[in-house]
Amino acid sequence: MCRGSWDETESRCSAIEVLWMLWRIYEERLLSEIYHTRSQDQASILASFIFRQIMIDLVPIRASLRKRRGADQRRTMGIFFHIFWNNVLPLAVVIAAGVLLQRLFALDIRTLSKMIFYLFSPVFLFRLLMEAEISLRVVGQVVLFLLVFQGAQFVLAEVVGRLRGMPDARRVVLRNSAMFYNAANYGIPLNQLVFRNDPFTLAVQLLIMLSQQFLTNTIGIFSANAHQAGWRESLRVILSLPVFYAIPLALGLRAGGVELPSFVNTSIDYVANAFFGMALFTLGAQLGNMPWRFTKREALDVSVASVLRLAAGPALAWLTTLLLGIDGILAAVLIVSSAAPASLYSMLIAVEFKNEPEYAAQTVLVSTLLSMATVTLVIQLLGIV
Repeated sequence: MCRGSWDETESRCSAIEVLWMLWRIYEERLLSEIYHTRSQDQASILASFIFRQIMIDLVPIRASLRKRRGADQRRTMGIFFHIFWNNVLPLAVVIAAGVLLQRLFALDIRTLSKMIFYLFSPVFLFRLLMEAEISLRVVGQVVLFLLVFQGAQFVLAEVVGRLRGMPDARRVVLRNSAMFYNAANYGIPLNQLVFRNDPFTLAVQLLIMLSQQFLTNTIGIFSANAHQAGWRESLRVILSLPVFYAIPLALGLRAGGVELPSFVNTSIDYVANAFFGMALFTLGAQLGNMPWRFTKREALDVSVASVLRLAAGPALAWLTTLLLGIDGILAAVLIVSSAAPASLYSMLIAVEFKNEPEYAAQTVLVSTLLSMATVTLVIQLLGIV
């Protein structure tokens, strides 16, 4: 009888309990008894009855509500622990390995970065395009959502960066950290956990990841390099990256029904499977290469970037789904995905183009750690589990 959120349940049960007591009073004709009684205080009789009814009728209801709230809290903690154990901790282990080896051997981070941009990333994206299956209607909805959503993120981050008085280089990192989120090695396991390996939701998440990869390798790189070298040089840099050619190549082969030889597919799998590990390791190496002392302003800037990614991101995603009329399971997938922490790519771009790499790495690390709590909260608010 008393269902809904906790606050709604409290108020609804209170109203029901009052009506129930009044009905009992009427039924037992105690109002008449009180009216005709002259020897006792009428208020005392009514108060005594209400107290008796509370003890008899209401205490079990309250106990039941407390029990249900306790079960909800335990489920929330279970989700929190599951996300930490299965999504965050594996990332932390590889990142920690990068930190340790960087401290021991002073690795060349630029070499690691170039390996990702010129080998692992294009091969990974090529394989993704060759294998992904999803309907054109859903593709259109997801692409439209991402254009509106990430446009809003861009504007919000730019406004906040200017209000903070950030220099151009740091403002670019802020925009990239807000716009580009970890839809792959964080978003895919999270999708599988929340939506219980649903094929449709997984296909949508793969499309989000693909779109993120494309936008990061175009808009992300252009914005990171444009303020240093101008738009012509930035365009030349984008055209020199293999990922720019991996996209039409994969689409062309797929449209033509071309099947690659088995040994080529095996080689592609070897390289593509190493992408996430190398990206995480490079993040750790970058973290190990920078001083761990935060000034007050740096700590505040990292906090601002994390809030834009983890709080403003899901809020804007929810508003975008309302604006575009997207609902149901597709809206839930888009909102949950938007709650992921800052993308590793935003850090890799900053390292490759020497654009505030410390700030980018700190934002990725802090947003990943904080996402354990914020992602769980988003899932609970959506009422998915």
